[in-house]
Amino acid sequence: MKKFVAAVAGLVLMAMTTPAFAHFQMIYTPEAAMNKGGKIPLALVFTHPFEAGHTMDMGKPEQFFVVRSRGENTPKKTDLLPTLKPITWTSLTNSGAAWETEYSARGGDHTFCLIPDPYWEAGDGFYIKQNTKVIVNVGGEPGAWMEPVGLPTEIVPMAKPYDRWTGQVFQGKVLFNGKPVPNAEIEVEYLNHEPVLDKKAFAKEAKATAPQDSFVLQTIFADDNGVFTFGIPKAGWWGFAALDLDPDYTFKGKKCSRDAVIWLKAVDMK
Repeated sequence: MKKFVAAVAGLVLMAMTTPAFAHFQMIYTPEAAMNKGGKIPLALVFTHPFEAGHTMDMGKPEQFFVVRSRGENTPKKTDLLPTLKPITWTSLTNSGAAWETEYSARGGDHTFCLIPDPYWEAGDGFYIKQNTKVIVNVGGEPGAWMEPVGLPTEIVPMAKPYDRWTGQVFQGKVLFNGKPVPNAEIEVEYLNHEPVLDKKAFAKEAKATAPQDSFVLQTIFADDNGVFTFGIPKAGWWGFAALDLDPDYTFKGKKCSRDAVIWLKAVDMK
């Protein structure tokens, strides 16, 4: 019994002292608020954004599409899966399989949505599937940024994710099959190393230095209505991942953490 207690205590201590590095599915493009339309690059990378750490190999996504909404017009969904091209993305520690494409953005909101192929995380013994969104606006024309797009797991913004000044707050609602998830756990990370698209790599220079490992990956919880709030301390891209929203979900007979991810970009007021 003493050996068992000692072993459990050792595991707890190890969990408390081991840095937490979160997997984050990215849909990256340089700007979230564009003054005029044009072709924009998109990179799909599965990585650890704060430290530009280990980049996981992505399989071919199950779905990748964009929903364009503009004023009172009916939103239009466009399948972007056939446009994806495989690439190799280089982090500060390794290289991994990723995807890229280009998209011609015009006025209004463009909600890019990714349902990835599940990723096997051998260290944890389960799969990870992060359904991911990023919203790009062109010209300041209003769109349906606040409406769900119908992903099985989804974060719906309750504040525009492309008009946030540094120091403002962002609120989102976590949904599973269209219904709020009370007390959902959300991990938050800052994209600390600028993606260099022409090199398909992260820049070596970091924008911020974490004073201690707990600052690398932050954890917050939604309220009873599935709503979470986050104060934005620094300009740049921020990722929010609501974890394991479908505890019974499996893939190939193994547990699969069915997550929801959304990204926003904040800017400094000048």
